[in-house]
Amino acid sequence: MTPSDYDYLRAFLKSRSGLVLTNEKQYLIESRLQPVARKVGLASISALVMRLKEPGSAQLQEAVVEAMTTNESFFFRDKVPFEHFTQVMLPHMLQARAKDRRLRIWCAAASTGQEPYSLAMCLKEAEARLAGWRIEIIGTDISNEVLEKAKAGIYSQFEVQRGLPIANLLKFFKQTGEMWQVSSELRSMIQYRRLNLLENFSSLGQFDIVFCRNVLIYFDNETKIDILTRIRRQMTEDAFLVLGAAETVVGLTDAFKPMQDRRGLYVINRPMERPQLAATGTSGAPGPGPAGSQRLGSFGFGVR
Repeated sequence: MTPSDYDYLRAFLKSRSGLVLTNEKQYLIESRLQPVARKVGLASISALVMRLKEPGSAQLQEAVVEAMTTNESFFFRDKVPFEHFTQVMLPHMLQARAKDRRLRIWCAAASTGQEPYSLAMCLKEAEARLAGWRIEIIGTDISNEVLEKAKAGIYSQFEVQRGLPIANLLKFFKQTGEMWQVSSELRSMIQYRRLNLLENFSSLGQFDIVFCRNVLIYFDNETKIDILTRIRRQMTEDAFLVLGAAETVVGLTDAFKPMQDRRGLYVINRPMERPQLAATGTSGAPGPGPAGSQRLGSFGFGVR
């Protein structure tokens, strides 16, 4: 791969996915894109770059973006965010939403599904307190490949051993040969859809809890600010934002503030005026009420 090939790929990936690659990341491109090149019958990364520049290469372009943005995930990753979910976020919402009994959660970098399924398990454990509630979990990712795996909910022995308590494995999974599949009940609790965070996501509507972990670290500051600003617009005034351990809003935006002694957990710092959105759900965004529920799909505890 020539320096010009590397420069082209860096610019291409930045524009298509927001991924920022430093000068020393050439090895990463080679390791992830060589298999893509071989799959389409190309002998080198340079040949791949030439093909990308040709008309009609949209499918290859998508394959390159998916190969470079696919990141690993595992159940109950880092543990702390899920403790915050059960100890802080859920108790607050149980009280604050006691009248409406509606809760919307967005996993903005769902990858292969371990994060949304972990949240679904937490909700099932709290099922008695959520009787009659209407809850939506939306999982999005830029990669169709990882979303297909998330929808299927099938994991290897190695994958279920990473972070998943044995009690949860026995309760929420069914063994099929050497693989384990998430129960149909848990799978029905989540709707997955492809989404590029660089694009408009206002149609997703309003959320009470947003998990956006371990994805902002791949963007430059300008892109981080843009994404955080637009995420804020999709959040209710008392919503929670969860970022990865290596991520922060400090120095980027004053729309959020960290919760004291709650690493990675953020709340709204100042109210946002949106009279038109709140009243009519404009800009193609379904509000948090029934219309949004019908569009995205949801599950109810105690109402089956």
